[in-house]
Amino acid sequence: MTANAPAPVEFFFDFSSPYSYIASELIDALAAKYGRQVKWRPMMLGAAFQASGLPLLVKVPLKGEYSKRDFDRSARYYGVPFRFPDKFPIVTLAAARAYYWLHGEDCAKARAFAHAVFRACWVDGRDIGELGVVQAVAAAVGVDPEALAAAIQRPEIKERLKSETEAVVARGMFGAPFFFVDGEPFWGADRLPQVEKWLATGGF
Repeated sequence: MTANAPAPVEFFFDFSSPYSYIASELIDALAAKYGRQVKWRPMMLGAAFQASGLPLLVKVPLKGEYSKRDFDRSARYYGVPFRFPDKFPIVTLAAARAYYWLHGEDCAKARAFAHAVFRACWVDGRDIGELGVVQAVAAAVGVDPEALAAAIQRPEIKERLKSETEAVVARGMFGAPFFFVDGEPFWGADRLPQVEKWLATGGF
């Protein structure tokens, strides 16, 4: 990014969030229309729920059942393939740590890995909470699975995910996906039209 380039869109997500998955299929192309890059940043959504006092959406009476219908409908609306996995909720610690390790090695490969993890969960129904599944997904995009398993145990990688999560919660994140565009916060895949208007107009 050059000195005069516009600031990238910040995209915070948890791999276990269906709305994050939907947004992940759309945000890069949307930002590119307006000459923006996107900084992808996984975090642990449980920490945001703890800080905000919000429960897991699918566990909320009435609203939880509605949300499952809305996941499917939202995916159809945006033309994104989707199926709710048999196992849910999912702890995605290994995948999130692996992303940060890969990002330090090869940004393009980290992005490809993130897309593959999302699709493994939300299209193929695989349990991305299992290290073996994460390794298999990584191998499919050209990442050494044994190197990944070793890397995610390194203290600095563990700390990176922890610090990214703490920092974005401190900025006000309480759910996923969460975007910052020129410092303006937007929550949810359903706010992508507002994100686009902001990018198109410079703010409103």
